[in-house]
Amino acid sequence: MMSVSQILGICGAALTLLVVIELLRRRHLRERHAIWWFGAGLLALVAGIFPRTLEWAAQLVGIAVPTNLIFFVSITVLFLVCLQHSSELTELESKTRDLAEQSALLELRVRELEGNHRRAGVSDGGADRSTTGM
Repeated sequence: MMSVSQILGICGAALTLLVVIELLRRRHLRERHAIWWFGAGLLALVAGIFPRTLEWAAQLVGIAVPTNLIFFVSITVLFLVCLQHSSELTELESKTRDLAEQSALLELRVRELEGNHRRAGVSDGGADRSTTGM
């Protein structure tokens, strides 16, 4: 018979998988981000349904308490997610800086062209008025 903690673990893992799938479906989560959460949800679901698997994996890597393996894997997944987000943030900051520089250069170019256009309009406009006045 399943214990209450095992049932809660299975429900939590299933809920995690459903939320990840729904976020993907609504395009609120990209695939490259979802893979970590989906993998963690699957591992939690397998560990919840087959608790002996967790004990076997803990024994395989030399961890005495299977719960410690859960904490270790969880911390590792969170570390990798943070590392991925840091990498993407750095890339986005670089792109933002490049776009700001391009925008500033384009704005400067527009101002120069508008200034040249005004000066050309003033000199042409003044010549047109003097010839029409005669």
